[in-house]
Amino acid sequence: MQSRIWKWLSGTSALALVLSFAPSALAQCGLPNKPIRPSRWQPRSSAVTPLLRLASDDWDDHEPSIIGMWHVTFTAFTQSGVAIPAPGAVIDNSLVVWHSDGTEIMNSSRPAQDGNICFGIWERTGRRSYFLNHIPWQGNDPSNAPAGIGVPAGGGQLLEKIILSPDGKSYSGTFSLTAYDPSGNVTVSFTGNLSATRVTISTPFSALL
Repeated sequence: MQSRIWKWLSGTSALALVLSFAPSALAQCGLPNKPIRPSRWQPRSSAVTPLLRLASDDWDDHEPSIIGMWHVTFTAFTQSGVAIPAPGAVIDNSLVVWHSDGTEIMNSSRPAQDGNICFGIWERTGRRSYFLNHIPWQGNDPSNAPAGIGVPAGGGQLLEKIILSPDGKSYSGTFSLTAYDPSGNVTVSFTGNLSATRVTISTPFSALL
Protein backbone atom coordinates (compact mmCIF):
# COMPACT_ATOMS: atom_id res chain seq x y z
CA MET A 1 0.00 0.00 0.00
CA GLN A 2 2.79 2.41 0.89
CA SER A 3 4.46 1.56 -2.43
CA ARG A 4 1.32 2.58 -4.35
CA ILE A 5 0.98 5.83 -2.42
CA TRP A 6 4.62 6.66 -3.10
CA LYS A 7 4.19 6.06 -6.83
CA TRP A 8 1.06 8.26 -6.84
CA LEU A 9 2.89 11.07 -5.05
CA SER A 10 5.83 10.76 -7.43
CA GLY A 11 3.53 10.99 -10.45
CA THR A 12 1.71 13.97 -8.96
CA SER A 13 5.01 15.78 -8.29
CA ALA A 14 6.17 15.16 -11.84
CA LEU A 15 2.90 16.47 -13.24
CA ALA A 16 3.12 19.59 -11.05
CA LEU A 17 6.69 20.17 -12.28
CA VAL A 18 5.58 19.93 -15.92
CA LEU A 19 2.67 22.31 -15.34
CA SER A 20 4.95 24.81 -13.62
CA PHE A 21 6.96 25.13 -16.87
CA ALA A 22 3.91 25.15 -19.17
CA PRO A 23 3.24 28.93 -19.22
CA SER A 24 6.79 29.78 -20.26
CA ALA A 25 6.85 27.01 -22.84
CA LEU A 26 3.59 28.21 -24.38
CA ALA A 27 4.82 31.78 -24.41
CA GLN A 28 8.00 30.78 -26.22
CA CYS A 29 5.93 29.07 -28.93
CA GLY A 30 3.97 32.24 -29.50
CA LEU A 31 0.79 30.90 -27.94
CA PRO A 32 -1.19 32.72 -25.25
CA ASN A 33 -0.77 31.50 -21.71
CA LYS A 34 -4.22 32.73 -20.70
CA PRO A 35 -7.62 31.58 -21.95
CA ILE A 36 -8.89 33.57 -24.93
CA ARG A 37 -12.32 35.10 -24.51
CA PRO A 38 -14.18 34.64 -27.84
CA SER A 39 -15.98 37.96 -27.48
CA ARG A 40 -12.67 39.81 -27.46
CA TRP A 41 -10.91 37.83 -30.17
CA GLN A 42 -10.08 39.85 -33.25
CA PRO A 43 -8.45 38.33 -36.38
CA ARG A 44 -5.30 40.02 -37.57
CA SER A 45 -5.84 42.09 -40.72
CA SER A 46 -3.03 40.26 -42.51
CA ALA A 47 -4.88 37.00 -41.92
CA VAL A 48 -8.20 38.16 -43.40
CA THR A 49 -6.98 40.41 -46.19
CA PRO A 50 -6.32 37.54 -48.65
CA LEU A 51 -9.79 36.16 -47.94
CA LEU A 52 -11.39 39.56 -48.52
CA ARG A 53 -9.38 39.99 -51.70
CA LEU A 54 -10.53 36.61 -52.96
CA ALA A 55 -14.12 37.51 -52.19
CA SER A 56 -13.96 40.85 -54.02
CA ASP A 57 -12.13 39.39 -57.00
CA ASP A 58 -14.28 36.30 -57.29
CA TRP A 59 -16.27 37.81 -60.17
CA ASP A 60 -13.13 38.62 -62.22
CA ASP A 61 -13.23 35.23 -63.92
CA HIS A 62 -16.81 35.84 -64.99
CA GLU A 63 -16.41 39.36 -66.37
CA PRO A 64 -15.22 40.48 -69.85
CA SER A 65 -11.80 42.05 -70.21
CA ILE A 66 -10.89 45.52 -71.44
CA ILE A 67 -7.71 44.10 -72.98
CA GLY A 68 -7.65 44.31 -76.77
CA MET A 69 -8.15 46.69 -79.69
CA TRP A 70 -11.01 49.16 -79.93
CA HIS A 71 -12.50 51.64 -82.37
CA VAL A 72 -13.31 54.77 -80.34
CA THR A 73 -15.26 57.88 -81.33
CA PHE A 74 -15.04 61.08 -79.26
CA THR A 75 -17.96 63.52 -79.40
CA ALA A 76 -17.48 66.89 -77.69
CA PHE A 77 -20.33 68.82 -76.09
CA THR A 78 -18.32 71.74 -74.72
CA GLN A 79 -15.30 73.64 -76.02
CA SER A 80 -13.40 75.79 -73.53
CA GLY A 81 -16.47 75.82 -71.31
CA VAL A 82 -18.90 76.84 -74.07
CA ALA A 83 -21.65 74.40 -75.09
CA ILE A 84 -21.44 72.97 -78.59
CA PRO A 85 -24.82 72.79 -80.36
CA ALA A 86 -26.40 69.33 -80.58
CA PRO A 87 -25.56 66.74 -81.66
CA GLY A 88 -22.03 67.74 -80.65
CA ALA A 89 -18.81 67.60 -82.63
CA VAL A 90 -16.82 64.46 -83.39
CA ILE A 91 -13.27 65.50 -82.56
CA ASP A 92 -11.50 62.18 -82.98
CA ASN A 93 -11.91 58.73 -84.47
CA SER A 94 -9.23 56.42 -83.14
CA LEU A 95 -7.88 52.91 -82.83
CA VAL A 96 -6.99 52.18 -79.22
CA VAL A 97 -5.20 49.19 -77.69
CA TRP A 98 -5.49 48.41 -73.97
CA HIS A 99 -2.62 46.27 -72.66
CA SER A 100 -2.67 43.88 -69.71
CA ASP A 101 0.19 45.77 -68.01
CA GLY A 102 -2.02 48.84 -67.51
CA THR A 103 -0.72 50.84 -70.47
CA GLU A 104 -2.65 52.01 -73.53
CA ILE A 105 -1.78 53.31 -76.99
CA MET A 106 -3.92 55.33 -79.40
CA ASN A 107 -3.63 55.75 -83.15
CA SER A 108 -5.71 58.82 -83.89
CA SER A 109 -7.20 59.70 -87.27
CA ARG A 110 -5.70 63.17 -86.84
CA PRO A 111 -2.92 64.14 -89.29
CA ALA A 112 0.44 62.58 -88.43
CA GLN A 113 2.14 65.98 -88.24
CA ASP A 114 -0.39 66.91 -85.55
CA GLY A 115 0.70 64.01 -83.35
CA ASN A 116 -1.50 61.00 -84.04
CA ILE A 117 0.25 58.38 -81.85
CA CYS A 118 -0.07 58.85 -78.08
CA PHE A 119 0.03 56.83 -74.90
CA GLY A 120 -1.84 56.40 -71.65
CA ILE A 121 -2.07 54.42 -68.43
CA TRP A 122 -5.22 52.93 -66.94
CA GLU A 123 -6.59 51.31 -63.82
CA ARG A 124 -9.69 49.37 -62.96
CA THR A 125 -11.97 51.30 -60.62
CA GLY A 126 -14.84 48.86 -60.18
CA ARG A 127 -16.89 46.16 -61.79
CA ARG A 128 -16.37 46.77 -65.54
CA SER A 129 -15.38 50.40 -64.82
CA TYR A 130 -12.03 51.98 -65.73
CA PHE A 131 -10.13 55.25 -65.57
CA LEU A 132 -7.62 56.27 -68.24
CA ASN A 133 -4.99 58.99 -68.05
CA HIS A 134 -3.81 59.61 -71.60
CA ILE A 135 -0.97 62.01 -72.49
CA PRO A 136 -0.82 63.11 -76.13
CA TRP A 137 2.01 65.22 -77.52
CA GLN A 138 0.92 67.63 -80.21
CA GLY A 139 3.00 67.55 -83.34
CA ASN A 140 5.21 70.28 -84.76
CA ASP A 141 3.46 73.34 -86.14
CA PRO A 142 4.36 73.57 -89.87
CA SER A 143 3.20 77.18 -89.99
CA ASN A 144 6.37 78.10 -88.10
CA ALA A 145 8.51 76.54 -90.83
CA PRO A 146 6.60 76.11 -94.12
CA ALA A 147 9.59 74.52 -95.82
CA GLY A 148 10.26 71.95 -93.08
CA ILE A 149 9.40 70.73 -89.60
CA GLY A 150 8.11 73.42 -87.28
CA VAL A 151 8.65 73.98 -83.60
CA PRO A 152 6.85 71.81 -81.00
CA ALA A 153 3.23 72.85 -80.49
CA GLY A 154 2.74 71.51 -76.95
CA GLY A 155 0.75 68.60 -75.60
CA GLY A 156 -2.40 67.65 -73.78
CA GLN A 157 -4.15 65.40 -71.29
CA LEU A 158 -7.10 63.17 -72.03
CA LEU A 159 -8.98 61.73 -69.03
CA GLU A 160 -11.60 59.03 -69.54
CA LYS A 161 -14.12 57.32 -67.27
CA ILE A 162 -15.65 54.33 -68.99
CA ILE A 163 -17.94 51.36 -68.41
CA LEU A 164 -17.40 48.11 -70.29
CA SER A 165 -20.55 46.41 -71.56
CA PRO A 166 -21.58 43.09 -69.98
CA ASP A 167 -20.77 41.20 -73.19
CA GLY A 168 -17.33 42.88 -73.52
CA LYS A 169 -17.99 44.02 -77.09
CA SER A 170 -18.30 47.76 -76.44
CA TYR A 171 -17.72 50.47 -73.89
CA SER A 172 -18.88 54.03 -73.33
CA GLY A 173 -18.17 56.90 -70.99
CA THR A 174 -17.12 60.51 -70.61
CA PHE A 175 -13.91 62.35 -71.35
CA SER A 176 -12.17 65.65 -70.82
CA LEU A 177 -9.39 66.82 -73.12
CA THR A 178 -7.15 69.79 -72.32
CA ALA A 179 -4.50 71.06 -74.73
CA TYR A 180 -1.44 73.03 -73.60
CA ASP A 181 1.18 75.15 -75.33
CA PRO A 182 4.90 74.45 -74.78
CA SER A 183 4.83 76.71 -71.70
CA GLY A 184 1.98 74.76 -70.08
CA ASN A 185 -0.75 77.30 -70.77
CA VAL A 186 -4.19 75.96 -71.67
CA THR A 187 -5.01 76.59 -75.30
CA VAL A 188 -8.32 74.73 -75.65
CA SER A 189 -10.38 72.18 -73.73
CA PHE A 190 -13.21 69.81 -74.56
CA THR A 191 -15.63 67.61 -72.60
CA GLY A 192 -17.98 65.05 -74.02
CA ASN A 193 -18.87 61.40 -74.46
CA LEU A 194 -17.04 58.52 -76.07
CA SER A 195 -18.19 55.21 -77.48
CA ALA A 196 -16.15 52.20 -78.56
CA THR A 197 -16.60 48.87 -80.28
CA ARG A 198 -14.15 46.00 -80.07
CA VAL A 199 -12.03 45.35 -83.15
CA THR A 200 -11.90 41.66 -84.01
CA ILE A 201 -10.10 39.52 -86.55
CA SER A 202 -13.06 40.01 -88.93
CA THR A 203 -13.56 43.78 -88.54
CA PRO A 204 -13.49 45.48 -91.98
CA PHE A 205 -11.87 48.88 -92.51
CA SER A 206 -15.22 50.30 -93.55
CA ALA A 207 -16.45 49.79 -89.98
CA LEU A 208 -13.93 52.41 -88.81
CA LEU A 209 -15.26 55.19 -91.04
